[in-house]
Amino acid sequence: MFIKNGFLPQNKFWKYLLGSVVIIFGATVGQIPLAIAVAIKSMISGKSFPTTDIGLMTFLEPNFTLFLLMLSFVFAFVAILIVIKYFHNQTFLSLTTSREKVDWKRILFSFSIWSIFTISSTIWMYYSDSEGLVLNFKLIPFLILVVIGIVMIPIQTSTEEYVFRGYLMQGFGLLAKNKWFPLVLTSVIFGTMHIANPEVEKMGYIILVYYIGTGFFLGIITLMDEGMELALGFHAANNLVGALLVTSDWSAFQTNSIFKDNSTPSVGFEILMPILVIFPILLFIFSKKYNWTDWREKLTGTIKINNEKEEIQNIEIHG
Repeated sequence: MFIKNGFLPQNKFWKYLLGSVVIIFGATVGQIPLAIAVAIKSMISGKSFPTTDIGLMTFLEPNFTLFLLMLSFVFAFVAILIVIKYFHNQTFLSLTTSREKVDWKRILFSFSIWSIFTISSTIWMYYSDSEGLVLNFKLIPFLILVVIGIVMIPIQTSTEEYVFRGYLMQGFGLLAKNKWFPLVLTSVIFGTMHIANPEVEKMGYIILVYYIGTGFFLGIITLMDEGMELALGFHAANNLVGALLVTSDWSAFQTNSIFKDNSTPSVGFEILMPILVIFPILLFIFSKKYNWTDWREKLTGTIKINNEKEEIQNIEIHG
């Protein structure tokens, strides 16, 4: 069982609290290069230091800004590695999956299915609303974006998954000894962490329903599949393909993408459609492909360890 991977003798919940502080500190240190770059340009150009998220995103060249933003997640990812090894004496594999090794086919399948959907829906939107979605393609900036995106964005998405669907999922599981509590709490925290995104400023707090719903979707596929592989693939496809395809003046990623969305952001059924329609379809596809059963137990059941020593030995051998 995936959550049980965190049930080791040396693991105490206070270690997860301390580890979270270390990870946040790592991410904060990783933001320093962006702050320095903005400060230098502000001094050279005479422009005021940006005070809004949108102003910060547009202050530097888009590709350079994206690289510096992603650099923060590199530091956070290194912090995760340090915390797992030295705070918890736990293998990185045990934070990733309950399988004997990482199933890259699962990651690729999830990445592919969401990439295909994202590309198809973007092309459909372009031809159905040519005024809202306009061509933004510039070869050299786009090729630079591709390189930065392929290298850095999977680190960003993986960092978020290892924090929420891995580290905190196992930590809250250890605290509550059940599955529904870590599922709910990690999903809500994941959603509210996006509260600083420019989309929230433009569309209001209602957009958090989408972010929290996405957190639930990623948590559900992690618990049902007993590992993070599907969540890793989906999240990478969502951010990478999205960054390459579409940008806007009000989105979290300002990129040299193929298209630019010039439409005025509004709140409508499109906010709820992924949660009510698209994600359930994906859950159905995953459940059929990977033969998921016993949903209630896997999502809300109590975590029981009848023979703790035997369980721990199995985890250590598995790791």
